[in-house]
Amino acid sequence: KLVDIINAQYEATHSMSAAVTFTATSGGVLNGKEKTITPFSGYILLRKPESLRVIGYLPVVHSPAFDMASNGNDFKLLIPPKSEAIEGPNALTQPSQNAIENLRPYMFFDSMVIPQIGPDEVLSVTADSNLVVNPKTRKLEIRPEYLLTVQVRQPNTRFTQVHRVIHISRIDLHPVQQDIYDEHGQVQTQALYGPQQTFGTQNFPGSVTIKWPQQQEQILITIEKLRVNLPLANDQFELKIPEGTKIKELH
Repeated sequence: KLVDIINAQYEATHSMSAAVTFTATSGGVLNGKEKTITPFSGYILLRKPESLRVIGYLPVVHSPAFDMASNGNDFKLLIPPKSEAIEGPNALTQPSQNAIENLRPYMFFDSMVIPQIGPDEVLSVTADSNLVVNPKTRKLEIRPEYLLTVQVRQPNTRFTQVHRVIHISRIDLHPVQQDIYDEHGQVQTQALYGPQQTFGTQNFPGSVTIKWPQQQEQILITIEKLRVNLPLANDQFELKIPEGTKIKELH
């Protein structure tokens, strides 16, 4: 039943256009004191299977702070205030000390739309309870969950490796968190889903917090407006790098 819920939600969303507010935070135990950047507005466009566009605007002046686009294989990240751009494959093979160079479109895509669970993946389910802060009362409360662990088979071996753990509320069966692991068995990306809200006829979390524990970076995405399954043209996912921009190629 849990698999059916996840897969039905994925299959029901073909495209998404969202006006959002970004709040970025960096730092922690490893990198020192946390620092939160002033919230700024932006847009997220996505279209299955893997097309994505994420645009953020500087506060007050409302000029572009960053613009990231991907066709599923390669991506471009433009940083206009620095006249810099990054281009490279979607796969993250060599993590950089520069946190922004570790951002990849699939980290946003798979966090905003939980990928479907394939027939060849190995599953296990456990019941647990998590202690969380209620966003309204600011008090700790116990949240009963199902932990749906999705594992992939290792080629030419009898072993499996954890790929994702999806936390699902045992109260209303809505996903509340997703932990995505890298090939080394470490959590690469965490997505935390806020309470469900109604946008037109669509129910969707009012916020999505995406965390990168290894870099101690996170971004809170607050959904202001949301439209799903609208036709999105190919050129909406094309990013043109202006002449004179310093381009760094990632491999």
